[in-house]
Amino acid sequence: MSLNAGENDGKLMALLLIGGLGAAASGPAADFWTTGYYPGYEQAAMPATNIDFTTLTHIIHFSVVPNSDGTLDSSANDISAANSTAVVSAAHAAGRKVLVCIGGAGSESLFQAATSAANLPVFIGNITNFAATRGYDGVDLDWEPLPSADAQQYTNLVNGLRSALNGFSQPKLLTAAVGAYPPYGDSATADYLMFASLQTEFDQINIMTYDLSGPYAGWVTWFNSPIYDGGYRFPSSGNLVPSVDGAVQSFITNGLAAAKLGVGVVFYGYLWTGGGGTSSVCITQPRQSWTNAPTATAIRYSDIMAGYYQSNLYHWDTNAQAAYLGITNAIPTNNIFLSYDDQRTCQAKISYARNFALGGVMIWELAQDHQGTQASPLVQALKQALATPGWTNLQKVGSNMNLTFNSIPLGSYRVQYKMNLAASAWNTLLVTNVIGAGGPLQINDTGAVTNQPARFYRIQSPP
Repeated sequence: MSLNAGENDGKLMALLLIGGLGAAASGPAADFWTTGYYPGYEQAAMPATNIDFTTLTHIIHFSVVPNSDGTLDSSANDISAANSTAVVSAAHAAGRKVLVCIGGAGSESLFQAATSAANLPVFIGNITNFAATRGYDGVDLDWEPLPSADAQQYTNLVNGLRSALNGFSQPKLLTAAVGAYPPYGDSATADYLMFASLQTEFDQINIMTYDLSGPYAGWVTWFNSPIYDGGYRFPSSGNLVPSVDGAVQSFITNGLAAAKLGVGVVFYGYLWTGGGGTSSVCITQPRQSWTNAPTATAIRYSDIMAGYYQSNLYHWDTNAQAAYLGITNAIPTNNIFLSYDDQRTCQAKISYARNFALGGVMIWELAQDHQGTQASPLVQALKQALATPGWTNLQKVGSNMNLTFNSIPLGSYRVQYKMNLAASAWNTLLVTNVIGAGGPLQINDTGAVTNQPARFYRIQSPP
C-alpha cells in the first residue's frame, strides 16, 4: 500500500489508501491546547524534568501573588529564580510555551488594590518585567473571585497588559483562568458579557470547571466536575445543578467564541462524609440530601488511588459523565461519597472539547497525578485521547473492508471515503457516537473491494 498525507481541515483525521495493508494518520489539530498548571510549591516533589511535555502544549507556572502596592510576591508559592529556570529550560527544550500565573484563589482584594488608578501602570510594568526577566512566554491572570463589581478594574488590567505584552519583539501570550459560574449573589450574565467583550485580548480563556459542588444549604451531594447536569434539578430551588456543559453554554450564549474557551480537567476530587441522622441519609451517592450538613474535603488523585480506590466501590454516572466511589462503613456517619476525574472522565472531556469546537483543555494541577517515577495515569489517559482516532487495522473480508480505529468516551466520528484524491467531495460511510468507555471501533464498508483498485478513507472528529 502507498501511504498518503491527509489534507488539513483543522480536525482530527486519518487517511489511507486500500489496495494493500497499512495506514497513515494525523494527530490533533495544531491549535488545540492542553494547558497544565504547575505550582512552584510542588517542584521539590515533582521536578520540571518529570513533566510530560509530549502531552502538553502550554505550562502555567503557579503563581506570583500581587501586593497591594502593585509589586509582586514570588515567594508565596515558591516561584524562585531557580524554579523558574528549571521549568522554562525544560519546556523550551521540548518546544513548549511557559506562562507565569499572577494571582490565585482569594486574590481579589490584592488585585483591587494593585489595579487602582495610581498603581496600575506600576503593576503592569512589574508583571511584564518579571515575565521577561525569567524567560516566560506569557502571563496568565487568575483574579479570584471576580465579581461584576470588579469588571472595570479587570478590564483596565487586561487592556493595559495586552498592550504591554504586544510590545515585545515576539509578543507574549495572555491567558486567563475564569470562574465557571458567577460568584454567589452576583449578576447572572455580567461576567460572561465582560469576557465576551475582552476575548480578542486573550489567547486562551480557561474555565475552572471544578469545585462545582459543596455542602451548602439547600444542596445535595453532587460531583466536583461533571460534564453534564443530566437534567437533574435542586429539590430546594428547581435550578439545574452545575456542570461543565452548563458553564460552557453560558459563555457561548453570551458571546464567547468557542475556540477561545478551554475546560478544566481536575486532578483532585472531593471526599464527602457525614451528613446524616439516620443511616438512610448517610451519603454514599450523588443527588442525596442530608439532615445535618456533611463535610467535603479536597483530595489528590494520587491519594484517592492509594487510599480509597477499589474496583467494587467504583461507579460511573452516565447522565453526568462522572466517576465516583461509594463507600459504606459500619458506622453510617462515616460513609463516603468521593467524586473525582478518572481516566475515562479525562478522555470524555477531550471529546467534549472537540465536539463543541473548543480551544482545548486546562489541567489543575499536574503534580496531583504524579506518582514518583511511574507514568502519571491521568496524563497518559489524555495523551491516548489526543492521539485518537488512529487506524489500528485494515482488513479485506471477501468483497468488504473492515476498518478499525481507536475511539474515546463521548467521541463523535464521521468515516468518509473517495476513490480519487483529486476529487473534491468525500462520501460519508458512517457517522457514529461512542456511548460507552471507548476503545477499538470496527466499521464495515460493504462491497468496498469489488472493482475498486484504490479507495481512500478518513475520519473526522467531530463530524
